Amino acid sequence: MNKPVVNDGTVGKALEVLDLVASLGRPVRFTELLSLAKFPKASLYRFLQTLTNQGMLSYDPKTQSYAPGLRLVRLAHSAWRQSSLAPVARPYLDALAEKTGEAVHLAQLDHGHVLFVDKRKGTDNFDTLAQAGKVAPSYCTGVGKAILAFMSEPARNLALQQQAFLKYTPATHDNTDALAKELNEVRADGVAYDREEHEVGIISIAAPILTDGETVIGALSIATSTSRHTLDALDVFRPALLETATQIANAASTWQFPTQN
Repeated sequence: MNKPVVNDGTVGKALEVLDLVASLGRPVRFTELLSLAKFPKASLYRFLQTLTNQGMLSYDPKTQSYAPGLRLVRLAHSAWRQSSLAPVARPYLDALAEKTGEAVHLAQLDHGHVLFVDKRKGTDNFDTLAQAGKVAPSYCTGVGKAILAFMSEPARNLALQQQAFLKYTPATHDNTDALAKELNEVRADGVAYDREEHEVGIISIAAPILTDGETVIGALSIATSTSRHTLDALDVFRPALLETATQIANAASTWQFPTQN
C-alpha cells in the first residue's frame, strides 16, 4: 500500500507498532516484532513498554509475548458504536442475511482499503475471509469497488494511488486503468461484483450506501461461493441489496459518520 509520506513523530511510530501487533492476529514475541518492524531494537522496546504501560498492549511474562490490551478493546467498542455504520445497520443486515441465506458484509473505507465493520451469516455451509475488524484491498472486493465508484474524483484518485494491485487470483485487477474502467461501469450500473478477485471460489454483489447528497458512507455486499451460485445468478439479490442499502442510508441520516468524498 502506498501511503503519503507523513511525519507523526513518536506517537505515529508507536501506533505503527500497535498496528503491527494487532495485524498478526495472535500473541507475538519481541524477536518476531523486531524482524518485522523498521525500528531499532531500543526504540521498538521503548514503544512496546509505553503501549503496555498505557494498556494498549498486554504482556504475558510466561510466553514473553505481546497482544492487544483491554484498553484497546474498550476503544474499539467505542469506535464501533460511534464511528461505524454497524450499530445502525445491524437489523437490516440480519434481515438481508435471513432473506438471502448468504453472508452479508458491511464495510467502510480506511486509507484506500476496506474495513469490514460487520458481517452477518445466513448459512454455515461456507465462509469468507472477510470478518468484522478485518481490512482488505478495495480494488478486488465488491464493497471496495462499490465505494470507490461513488467517491468524488479527487478522493478516488487518492485512493487509487493507495492500491498495491497484488494478484490474489487470476481474476484480480493488476493496474489502475483496468480498475478505473470497471468503476465507471459500477457507477452507471449501481452495483459492483467480486468475480473471485480476492478469494478463489467466492463471489459477491455489492452496493454503495449513499446519503441524500449522494455521498458514499460505506457499502454492503451479499457474498456466496461458486458452489452455491453462478455470478449471473447473483442478480436475483439485486433488489433486496439495493433496498437494504437505502434503508441503512435513511437510518444513518441523523448520524455523523466519516465519509469518503
